[in-house]
Amino acid sequence: MQKFFHKIRAVMIVIGLLLVVAASSLSVSAQSLEVYVGGMPAGFTMGLGGAQIVGVCEILTEEGVSCPAKEAQLDVGDIILTYGGVRIDSAADIDRALSANGGKDAEICVRRDEEQFSKKITPVKDLSCGKYKLGVLIRDSVSGIGTVTYIEKGSRRFGSLGHAVSDERGEKLALQKGTIYACSIVNVIRGERGRAGELKGLFINERGIASADRNCETGIYGNFTNGYDLSKRPLVETSTNAVPGKAVIYSTIDGTEPKEYAVSIVKVDTINSKNKNFVLKVTDEALLKSTGGIVQGMSGSPILQNGKLIGAVTHVFLNDPSRGYGISISNMLGN
Repeated sequence: MQKFFHKIRAVMIVIGLLLVVAASSLSVSAQSLEVYVGGMPAGFTMGLGGAQIVGVCEILTEEGVSCPAKEAQLDVGDIILTYGGVRIDSAADIDRALSANGGKDAEICVRRDEEQFSKKITPVKDLSCGKYKLGVLIRDSVSGIGTVTYIEKGSRRFGSLGHAVSDERGEKLALQKGTIYACSIVNVIRGERGRAGELKGLFINERGIASADRNCETGIYGNFTNGYDLSKRPLVETSTNAVPGKAVIYSTIDGTEPKEYAVSIVKVDTINSKNKNFVLKVTDEALLKSTGGIVQGMSGSPILQNGKLIGAVTHVFLNDPSRGYGISISNMLGN
């Protein structure tokens, strides 16, 4: 499984997957909404709408080494949409299309960032197995573990993570619809100065508890199934009136059920329009002892102040895992 949150070695690191310019109350004009508080871990599996190239390699043929992908100027990150007029959704689709084409020149259609274009490509026969290949390593979906922030009352629309799912280059992935599964946290790698910690979990159901339909700068969004029981989740109002001071987060570091942990809102940023609206510090001794503070997999952990949902945890400071960033709930609602 590709890690859902890629470690970014810099002064700061995104949580699993941070300088603030103003220290004042975050008061964004937004209507209060009743939502169920999340905090539970979830396993995410989402498609890429094609087969993404994650590596380019040479193929040993009878004539020597060759790489059709390089010759066609394909690159890591490109998503293969069709080959020889056949729709491609997986590596298996490419194998079938290559076998049917029999080594002939074919047109390959790919998406690179927001651009879509076609190239002529000639597959070569791999000397070791006798199969035609393009010289590409493929993935067709991404999966990993994160935290649900809230579920809207009535619509059952949910928000999670608080930041986008990105590739190795830090670019937001254009994810297609996916499935959200119940998850159990089975281990914690404790965060230390200079090294981010991580939650380890297992998917524990096969049918899924929600569907996901959007990956954007402020998180993954979708809808919970009607069969998912929300009666045990606290029902609260949202608020944009966050101020420096005491707050709590709901997060799961063992098993399936979230617990409440004490934090302090250190600064509030009224300027940032995306996912770095708060600087927060973990003050809960039990959480600090278990995780060292904020770790990968806690992205999306809801932040409550004065009994109202004000946002979610999004990032951890690499040089101080007890501190991190949070996103305002106003930037998550409506997605």
